[in-house]
Amino acid sequence: MQARQRRVLLIVMLINIGSCAMMVAAAYLSRSSALLSGTLDNLGDALTYLLSLLVIGAGFKAKARVALFKGLLILAAALAVGAQIVWRIRNPAVPLFETMGVAALLNLGLNGICLWLLTPLRHSDINLASAWECSRNDMFEGLAVLAAALGVWLFKGGWPDLVVASLLLVLFLSSAWRVLGMAWRGLRTPEQPAPKCATPE
Repeated sequence: MQARQRRVLLIVMLINIGSCAMMVAAAYLSRSSALLSGTLDNLGDALTYLLSLLVIGAGFKAKARVALFKGLLILAAALAVGAQIVWRIRNPAVPLFETMGVAALLNLGLNGICLWLLTPLRHSDINLASAWECSRNDMFEGLAVLAAALGVWLFKGGWPDLVVASLLLVLFLSSAWRVLGMAWRGLRTPEQPAPKCATPE
């Protein structure tokens, strides 16, 4: 099981690194706040999967501490998205919906692969549960950026992009709350000692 967990986490981490690089370029070219939020989310997820890899086979408390850090990463991404939204309101621009749409479709496909890989393992422990939570958020984020691109195209304005970015901000905050709560409960739960082997008489 641990070997399978390591293999899956390594694959999804590499996918997120590649997706993050693509999204950085697309967010810069399209001037999209929604796409930028996806970029920050993918970067945080890559770090999350790396941390998850490091604690496979570790004790419950160690996994809870890593889950706590994951929750803080999600919260940091939410704050960065909020700052970007405020900046874009003060510096309005109409994003390039073509770039948004292509990047969102590619990101959605890659995130779908990650979610498919992680779903069978989501009940393994707190480590994989928090990783699955990040991957599920990525699917919502990909669909939301597609909706933002469609809205920009239909209304010829930048406000749909800001609306979607604001919705993603709420999603990230709620996800951070869940992961931090799960980690806090794990830290407060007494760790069970490993069973002792019986000694022959």
